[in-house]
Amino acid sequence: MPVPPSRAPLPLRLPHVVCSLVLLALLTGCGAGGFAGTDMSGAATERARIDGVPGPPGAAAGGPSREVPPVPSAPAASPQPTELPGLGPKTRAAVPATARQAFVVTGDSVDSNRSTAVLYTRDGPAGPGWRATLGPWPAHNALNGWTGEHWEGDLRSPVGVFTLTAAGGRLAPPDTALPYDLSPDFAVTGEGFHGEPLEGSFDYVVAIDYNRLPGTSPLDHTRPLGEERGGGIWVHVDHGGPTQGCVSVTEDRMKELLGTLDPAMAPVIVMGDAESLGR
Repeated sequence: MPVPPSRAPLPLRLPHVVCSLVLLALLTGCGAGGFAGTDMSGAATERARIDGVPGPPGAAAGGPSREVPPVPSAPAASPQPTELPGLGPKTRAAVPATARQAFVVTGDSVDSNRSTAVLYTRDGPAGPGWRATLGPWPAHNALNGWTGEHWEGDLRSPVGVFTLTAAGGRLAPPDTALPYDLSPDFAVTGEGFHGEPLEGSFDYVVAIDYNRLPGTSPLDHTRPLGEERGGGIWVHVDHGGPTQGCVSVTEDRMKELLGTLDPAMAPVIVMGDAESLGR
């Protein structure tokens, strides 16, 4: 490092300057090219070589500069939307592009009557993707588990993706945007498969659009696929045991679900055992 001029006597500065000039002259004579911004006796100097790219063959150090075009950078990758977890390509493809709410009910196994339920929401098809809004909640499904081809009396819940377009119940609803049929016909009595009382199970229900006319009351008995294919598949209040084909969650969670589902977001239910949903 040179000694600052204010502290170095003049006789010591001159040899240093001379040595620097001699060194620059030697470097120029080796054909290594000049340094950017260095004036060599008024001649134009070549830019320092960029990334080791040599100049034209036979080019002199003092020849015209050679510009190397910049290498275009790769475009930044667009973030991938967050997919519904646990679903395989076949199941994901069955979820309508317009759906912005998905109530995913995943069974422990094909023969299990216990499930886990999560409500997912997304801002739109081009948005950041699905995010969990409610849950996870423990849930029950049919006594014998799940099936891809439901029949009346098989005591299995149907596997698939179904719209959610109407609700109802014996009790006045919480604040809900779904069409709601308040009726005493939702009363139920008797016992479940484990001897538990069924009373109150239909105080709040959301109709699952399996073998029914979407948008009608859950009490509507129209069966487009035929009576033998079953029907009346709902999300309803859990009574502490397996169902005949429905999905059930506790009363407080039914109220949360009813208060969150919005017809403007085209809600669907994605239901089945984990293996089937993973296809």
